Amino acid sequence: MKFARFDFYLKYVLPFAAWLGLIHFSSSQSYEDQNVQPLLEGFPLDWVHTIFSWVSFRYGDSIVSLETRSPEAFVEFFIRKGAHVFVYAVLAVLAFRLMYKVFPKLYPSTAAAWLFVTIYAGIDELRQHFHPNRSGMIEDVILDSAGGIIGLVIYIGWLKKRS
Repeated sequence: MKFARFDFYLKYVLPFAAWLGLIHFSSSQSYEDQNVQPLLEGFPLDWVHTIFSWVSFRYGDSIVSLETRSPEAFVEFFIRKGAHVFVYAVLAVLAFRLMYKVFPKLYPSTAAAWLFVTIYAGIDELRQHFHPNRSGMIEDVILDSAGGIIGLVIYIGWLKKRS
């Protein structure tokens, strides 16, 4: 049986579980523990004003712009949101690989992986809502879900091109 083999757990279950653990650990840390603004202070960020002074939009309850944030905070916002997309893109790929191994049908495995990523993102943001010094945001769930779609599209496209 394919699920009784050690290599199944090593190749599919362990990476998936480890990535879930990484997300859980990361979202359990306070904002201050993850703050990269002090690291950005060592970089020349004058170019940020030159190129992005026109950018202004609402994300959750705050305005993201160089009028409301320092260049370091502005850049950090995009680093953090880019991390959301990347982390959940990888999670979607790992979920898809596991589900496709169990149910080798492309569309059900893809839908199940994306649904899992979206539900997990919602649960993670709900957990953050109750964590001191964190905020759970529906916008982050949407961003994580989009990251899942991006990961699945890239991975499945790569699989199709490879075969």
